[in-house]
Amino acid sequence: MGISHYIKDIGRGKDGARALSREQAADLFGQVLDGAVTDLEVGAFCLAMRIKGETAAEMAGFLDATRARTALQGTADIAPVVLPSYNGARKLPVLTPLLALLLAQRGLPVLVHSAATDSVRVHAPTVLKHLGVNVGGNVAAGHVTLAPTESLCPGLKRLLDVRRVVGLRNPAHSLVKLMNPCVGRALVVGSYTHPEYALSMAATFELIGADALLLRGTEGEPVADPRRAPQMDAFVAGQRQRLQDVQAGSLQQLPELPAPDAEATAHYTQAVLAGALPVPAPIAAQVEHILHIHAQLHSSVLSHPVEATT
Repeated sequence: MGISHYIKDIGRGKDGARALSREQAADLFGQVLDGAVTDLEVGAFCLAMRIKGETAAEMAGFLDATRARTALQGTADIAPVVLPSYNGARKLPVLTPLLALLLAQRGLPVLVHSAATDSVRVHAPTVLKHLGVNVGGNVAAGHVTLAPTESLCPGLKRLLDVRRVVGLRNPAHSLVKLMNPCVGRALVVGSYTHPEYALSMAATFELIGADALLLRGTEGEPVADPRRAPQMDAFVAGQRQRLQDVQAGSLQQLPELPAPDAEATAHYTQAVLAGALPVPAPIAAQVEHILHIHAQLHSSVLSHPVEATT
């Protein structure tokens, strides 16, 4: 088989490259995930896609191939909230664990999937470990479950690790922020750092009929910046609605935040969960938006059951 004929299409440069169909993209990505192609072909694929960029149809095909090879997580009676956590913290504390635990406090099942893609950042699993949340366990209402990417799809983790070799992101880094690794429907909290990814992620969510919240994350994490509320858009079965515009104007007061190390972040998270410190307003708003989307999703599931395919 091989993927050289696909590379000929996508590897002709920014202006000459041709997009793949959803079916072709699924075939190509499936071979990459299966380890059925050479390292040279994988590198060529990653670099070609980095230059060309992914279309919504191509990303949908990549998601199709990934789902077919993912050890899907069982779900509770209600749809889980999925938090992809891959960027970690550099300047600000990683507050994805706080978001996860706030949602669990409100009775939702939460699945955090993660892999360390940067060796110098503080990552959510380290903070969660300090908080007593370890890898594994069933997805259940009122609980946070942590799943390493390699336990979901080993081939996907291998592709994420290509960045350590070539120094550039590849489609896997966008895919993990879009995928639903659960049986049935789930609410995926997708985040972006650059405006162009807001457009491409929204187009993919619409195409695949996703249930999602999309926002500009904090340093790439799926949690609102605790200092200023970002724009947030909801998707229910792919139908988009604006929930919140970006907070404008100058800030009158900044929240007290911990140092961006795991132990300090864990202590801060515990204090907020216990009510000793306030929840930063943008994160509190994000929690309410997720609950709002989840209520719509639950109502939709009861009226028109849909089997998730992403």
